Amino acid sequence: MRYGSLRSAVAGGIARRSFSAQNLAGHPAPDRGGVGDDRRIASELLESPDVAHALAVFERAKNRTTFLWNSMIHSCCRLSSPELAVAFYGRMMKEGRRTNFFTYPSLISACSNLATACEGSQVHSHAMKMGFESDRFLRSSLIHMYSSFGDMGSARILFDELPLRNVVVWTALINGYAKQGDLEKAKQVFDRIPERDSVIWSAMVSGHVQNGKFSEGLSFFQEMISEGVEATEGAMVSALSACAHLGALQLGRWIHSYLEKKKNKKPGQSMGINLGTALVDMYAKCGAMAAALDVFEAMPSRNDWTWNAMMGAFSLHGHGRGAAGLVGRMLKSGFSPDKVTFLGLLGAFSHGGMVEEGKEFFKSMSSFFSMEPSLEHYACLVDLLARAGCLQEAQQVVGDMPIEPDAGVWGALLGGCRVHGDVGLGTAVGRRLLRFDQGGAGRYVLLSNIYAAARRWEDAGRVRALMAARGVKPQAGISSVEIDGVVHEFVSGDRGHPLVAEIYKKMEEMAERLRGRGHCAATGEALLDLDEEDKELQLASHSERLAIAFGLIALPIGAPIRVVKNLRVCADCHAVTKLLSEIYQREIIVRDRKRFHHFKDGSCSCSDYW
Repeated sequence: MRYGSLRSAVAGGIARRSFSAQNLAGHPAPDRGGVGDDRRIASELLESPDVAHALAVFERAKNRTTFLWNSMIHSCCRLSSPELAVAFYGRMMKEGRRTNFFTYPSLISACSNLATACEGSQVHSHAMKMGFESDRFLRSSLIHMYSSFGDMGSARILFDELPLRNVVVWTALINGYAKQGDLEKAKQVFDRIPERDSVIWSAMVSGHVQNGKFSEGLSFFQEMISEGVEATEGAMVSALSACAHLGALQLGRWIHSYLEKKKNKKPGQSMGINLGTALVDMYAKCGAMAAALDVFEAMPSRNDWTWNAMMGAFSLHGHGRGAAGLVGRMLKSGFSPDKVTFLGLLGAFSHGGMVEEGKEFFKSMSSFFSMEPSLEHYACLVDLLARAGCLQEAQQVVGDMPIEPDAGVWGALLGGCRVHGDVGLGTAVGRRLLRFDQGGAGRYVLLSNIYAAARRWEDAGRVRALMAARGVKPQAGISSVEIDGVVHEFVSGDRGHPLVAEIYKKMEEMAERLRGRGHCAATGEALLDLDEEDKELQLASHSERLAIAFGLIALPIGAPIRVVKNLRVCADCHAVTKLLSEIYQREIIVRDRKRFHHFKDGSCSCSDYW
């Protein structure tokens, strides 16, 4: 669509919009009131502490000039009430009040924050009707607005017609493409920018991280720093989030160090809540629980997100006692736990085997905190009971639920059946679970594992056939290890690494030393009816073992090996890693999909409870 077509489309919509077109064409009501009164009331509006106060001030004014209407719209935006700003504009039109150029910047900003394309195009229509659209500042605001809607066609048309482009419009375009997941076009825009400041770099970092391109986002962050551009808070939060997802502790520590140096240049400046919370989350997800606690304790102020990040850390590491204590601290600090807090709390109890405590806190949600448990909370309770072997009680909870159990709830019960080898209940639950059309491969793999452990190969084969018929593909296991700030990824049987020969030589050494310790592979979770030797070979090439072998080669002697895996660690790899931690006298820290395992001296922090 060319610009002329866009103008026609926008203008053509005026007569169809709810913001009265005849008011624009008719005679606006005259403005009354003295300039002094206007300024006094406008000043009070702009200094209002909340919307209710601003509204009272506005309604008290007898003669409401355009200046006052604009001040009220601006105040609504300043006080985070964009919907009220748009409503006031509608009222302004209904009363036939005259608009001017200063009406529109705040109004367009309100539409951007609301992400309401209909109202946004109406405002564009009116600005164009009043002859303000050609203003460069207003057009920049419109580009930002259309980008926030995801209407990149309209945004690009306005952008291409803009003779002079500033940081705002470049960034708006990058953010818009990133929001749509079109990182290639975002990069094309980025490459065209003659001078890139911290805001533009931050847009590229956050855009990639928000789209799950964590390594690429970190690459942009490192390139920004190497070019001497000072990182914004947003860029650092995004980079720390990427480190958390990748388990890149070394790089996360480097960002923390960069942050401290930046803070030291400005004496008296403390770390912001957003950055502090991001650091807590990063350290926790990278396995450095002590560092997460240190950051948390050093924060001068905290918000709900901070408390929940710390609760999530306790959950991930299976620290039930710490999680329970944190709730008490929250209450003493004037914060009330919310539904996210309880998800972390119940998860911590589940991973810590604290059944009675979990049941008690679950009951307290409704009895003490007046909070109705969601499906996710019921799934946590069922997981807590089933994981502890209380399968009948878990089944009773599912049967007594006031809401229809979903796949997450049934999946938690099925997981307990796998842990405790209850083939009968597992079969019944699995069949029920497979009635749900949506969902990943996890439920199929769980049921197949139960059958495989019971050596019911035909049933396991039928589950795999059903997966294929439904087009469900099992998720590939990926394990990563960070060496000198670089994240190395491995898949099962991987031979693509530059050091593949050395890695497999180390794997052979590991296997020999494991045999010397009398290790026999736990082949119960091998999904195919193979002979025992083939099953052992299949298990021996799991991705986490390749990552551990590489860590033994590449890291200094005695240094901890930190592995991140996207799936649950299988029973044999868990047993093997315990032995390897003793054989090589290494602490091996593994984060799987559910929790952390700290292997040291032949034992695991989970106490084989995962």
